[in-house]
Amino acid sequence: MKKINATPSDLATVVFNKFKNLKNQSHKLSQKILVELFENLFYASLKTEENDFIKVTITLIDSENPDPKPPKRIVRDRWSLIKLEEQIEFSVKNIVKLSKAADPWSSSLAVDFDKNGNLFIWGLIDQSIHYQNFLHHESESGPEQPGLFQTSITNIGTLLVIIDYELVATLKQNILISKYIDVFKFGSFSQIVKSHSQKLIEDIAKNVNALSDFEKVTWNNQVNNLWTQTISRILIRIQNYHHGGSFIISKSNYNDLDIKHKIEYDRLYKALKNKIAFSIENSTVSDLIYEDYLDVENEKDIPVELYLDESISNNNKNESTDELKGAIRFVASLSCIDGLVILDDKLKVNGFGAVVRNFNLPEGVYISKTARFNVRNLEPIKPNHFGTRHRAIFSHCWENVGSIGFVISQDGDIRAITRIENRLIMWENIRVHHMNKSSKLKRILLNRRK
Repeated sequence: MKKINATPSDLATVVFNKFKNLKNQSHKLSQKILVELFENLFYASLKTEENDFIKVTITLIDSENPDPKPPKRIVRDRWSLIKLEEQIEFSVKNIVKLSKAADPWSSSLAVDFDKNGNLFIWGLIDQSIHYQNFLHHESESGPEQPGLFQTSITNIGTLLVIIDYELVATLKQNILISKYIDVFKFGSFSQIVKSHSQKLIEDIAKNVNALSDFEKVTWNNQVNNLWTQTISRILIRIQNYHHGGSFIISKSNYNDLDIKHKIEYDRLYKALKNKIAFSIENSTVSDLIYEDYLDVENEKDIPVELYLDESISNNNKNESTDELKGAIRFVASLSCIDGLVILDDKLKVNGFGAVVRNFNLPEGVYISKTARFNVRNLEPIKPNHFGTRHRAIFSHCWENVGSIGFVISQDGDIRAITRIENRLIMWENIRVHHMNKSSKLKRILLNRRK
């Protein structure tokens, strides 16, 4: 869902509606408090500090009982709360000043409100890097999140509200987005993406031959997930440049394109292949050790060779994970040159800085409001209303069925484009971060103080 000419008050309404129907036995979170919270953050996002734009995350968390139900086992990298000696008024000025000490990748500001509804900053929360890594698909598991919810300033006039790992809404200047479309999971677009990942599934077939049918299906799903995560990570990296960019994934011969910088870079695919192969090897050896030697009634020692196999395969898996990270960042960086980055359907980069020689645009382009293709959910638009990046991808995808394109604007909007039947379809506000439904919202509300 998208609302035009929205304000921080509209964002407060969306967030408040997430809470109002739940039983709150204590200190009530009012819509007025949320309005004040988001207005201060919104106006802070328009400021600069030492010529830098403001980026900061705040966590709304109970100052009297911040950790009501800690887990039985506290992991080493769990968050901790560092209290300020004195509480600080929650104001635009103070948010801007403290933002320099609270980079979102390292920490967040702890914020609460008193019985009169006055907001204040009372501490900092560390270990945010693990949360950010999970959101950006750079770790396989996400840590528990403190407090009621997090709000981040990610760009000028841009606020992001997350409960656990559930994205509630985003306010971008005057546009409120409360629904993101998962084109990688549902619909025709996802089917095209999965058809590309099928090549990787075929290439690792020898690694799963000895596995059960159930295990083969599980690993095939892992390949599909890793493939879409890789594309998402490229999109996120380009988005973080705030430069804008675009790329296509196409198996055509690119006759319609003038590629300024031709290269052949296939390391992305090789890294994906290595990561899956070594992950399967490591999982197989680990399962064998667990099943045959770690049983409580089993007194046999683990063979040295088996232990070494597990250690080596684990190192290889970690190295391929790092290799993939480096390859993703290399591909994303190519987008900083004006023009398209060109990838084939095995994610091999064939060039960058590409432009379309002659635009061949359809009469109309359709914005789809859902991931699945449905004529009733299409909104027609004129392709000439868009800039060069969009029209270049419109033209290529229209001429080359099965091609998919992505455009990332300077303000961070991400659009996906492909041709379905006789229509060129574009999806806006696509989901790229690692998001899950929140399961702790009700628990936190019931533990807010009286």
